Amino acid sequence: MHTKPLRIGTRGSELALVQARDVRARLMAAHGMPEEAFEIQVIKTSGDIIRDRPLSEVGGKGLFTKEIEEAMLDGRIDLAVHCVKDMPTVLPDGLALTAIIESEDPRDAFISPKAKRLEDLPHGAVIGSSSLRRQAMIKHLRPDIDVVMYRGNVGTRLRRVREGEVDATLLAYSGLKRLGMEDVVTCVLEPDQFLPAVGQGANCIESRIDDEVTLGMLAAIHHPGTERRIVAERSFLAVLDGSCRTPIGGLAILDGDRLHLKGTILKPDGSIVHDIEREGLAVDAEALGRDAGEALKALAGPNFLTE
Repeated sequence: MHTKPLRIGTRGSELALVQARDVRARLMAAHGMPEEAFEIQVIKTSGDIIRDRPLSEVGGKGLFTKEIEEAMLDGRIDLAVHCVKDMPTVLPDGLALTAIIESEDPRDAFISPKAKRLEDLPHGAVIGSSSLRRQAMIKHLRPDIDVVMYRGNVGTRLRRVREGEVDATLLAYSGLKRLGMEDVVTCVLEPDQFLPAVGQGANCIESRIDDEVTLGMLAAIHHPGTERRIVAERSFLAVLDGSCRTPIGGLAILDGDRLHLKGTILKPDGSIVHDIEREGLAVDAEALGRDAGEALKALAGPNFLTE
């Protein structure tokens, strides 16, 4: 048992803090520990500082984890809480995703004062999104719509919609639910039309693989079912592109002891889309995801990821 407070590293956004407090509460309940046995440390990441450019231009997903991982490797924190969809597929030596929290709803939420659905937006409407996946899917479904780069925290993005800077935006439904902001959602996009990002809706805990005390504590809040889904999705992603430079969607659904995985890859302009589906045993999640990634890679052709 830790004799000093267990130090939880997190980004400083409202959503990140809600998620860190949720993990703290789960650990308190699982081990009968008081709140003062934990210390939440806010760490500013490069992704929080760089707001004027797409992540794909300045380093990808690792911008949201680099400084936090450095603090963990230096021993300044004991664990970190992340959104799975923000995690690169390759982690620094000595660190691993050591617990997966039970997933929330993985779907995307459409938010607009101008239309009830994405299909109902007027010709030439403007949607704000920083996600290459969302941008490409919007362009595929509505090539007449203008999509603009749109960084910032949840509150900032919603304010810009209210002020009319854009006609609509898309956000993760799970994040809005965690913030108690479901009322801002105009409609939720179904995965058969709009496949979510790999890992969307799930939070994970990253820690040092040699920290046996922390690992033992985390085991109590780990959710094996969600882990199987995430393993399939992340192994699928790893085959294709571990960064955020390619529009990729993926969703694994667990049904008893079986997994059903859907994946998609798009050209950034939405002009070409390739889809894949695979089903198999949940215990074979990694192989299932890898097989789906290889099949989709072959379907798209050798130059699809690099053109």
